[in-house]
Amino acid sequence: MISIEPGNGSTGVRPAGALKVSVQGGKLTEVKVAAKDGGVVPGTFTADGSGWTPAGDLAVSTEYRVDAHAVDADGVAAGLQGGFSTLTPGKGAGPFDNIADGQTYGVGMIVSLEFRVPVKDRAAVEQAVAFDTGDGTVVKPHWFSAQRVDFRPEKYWKPQSRVTVKYRLKSVETSPGVYGEVDKDQTFTVGRSRISTADASSKQMVVQEDGKPDETVPISAGASSPASQNTFNGTMVVMAKEGTAVMDSSTVANHEGAAYRVEMPHALRLTPTGTYVHGKNVAQSIFGRQNVSHGCIGLYDGPGDGRSDLPGGKFYDAAMVGDVVTVKNSVGGPVAPDNGMSGWNIEWSKW
Repeated sequence: MISIEPGNGSTGVRPAGALKVSVQGGKLTEVKVAAKDGGVVPGTFTADGSGWTPAGDLAVSTEYRVDAHAVDADGVAAGLQGGFSTLTPGKGAGPFDNIADGQTYGVGMIVSLEFRVPVKDRAAVEQAVAFDTGDGTVVKPHWFSAQRVDFRPEKYWKPQSRVTVKYRLKSVETSPGVYGEVDKDQTFTVGRSRISTADASSKQMVVQEDGKPDETVPISAGASSPASQNTFNGTMVVMAKEGTAVMDSSTVANHEGAAYRVEMPHALRLTPTGTYVHGKNVAQSIFGRQNVSHGCIGLYDGPGDGRSDLPGGKFYDAAMVGDVVTVKNSVGGPVAPDNGMSGWNIEWSKW
């Protein structure tokens, strides 16, 4: 006798673990499961042929038909058909990431996936996100919280490589009663390698770009005091090119010293907490000699929106999201790995 679970006409079926086909006193010979749109569900038989289960979870909000066949010990054939529909999620996890399809990013780009609803089943999410790098580069996840997981390779991406992120979260139950909502592919290209190292002690920044001689640019890093104006040490990544940005002390946690609200040209954001590389229109003699910024890396620039022929404008125009900026020898503490795309500061063995 063939049995199909869930029963014929069932609705609101959970996509994971509910579908089972079995036979008593015989052996299944064929099981076909297909969605209404024609998509076939692969599955596996038990060793003795008495059972069949799907190879993975079913899709939510989908109608399925099951056609099962078996023979008994005497070789008598039998068949059974049935149909059911899976549940329609009442709540979604609301995932969103920091990449856009078809864009080009620097070699330090980290893919960050956030959820509006905390994730309980992290393993299920990890299995539902795949990276196709074309060259075998291994990409691993790291959870910073129940609502954020970042992905990166061990070393910076290879220049000119192509990366496709495959999200298959729609039918994944990320938390009880909450589903991932998203099934999509996003492909981005890795551009040239451009890595800048700012030395707060020497007040110089060395810029290394593929195919070009190293360039040294005078800088002014964060002031040595108060502590809220120190520049973070460590590796950071350009998150956004913001043009002329407002720097406002009221947005800085634990700010010390005089309040300020100023506009700075050619602003490249490195952290959500307000670290930038930006142009600064003060006496050119300061750069390479004094650290007087409020925690950012300042480059000599013109007034207003700056000038493209001065260091601030030149650095900005050549930059792209995903470029690497490392700061060393600052009196400040290390940048937190979850502050922007600063996960490169975590050793691979701990990622």
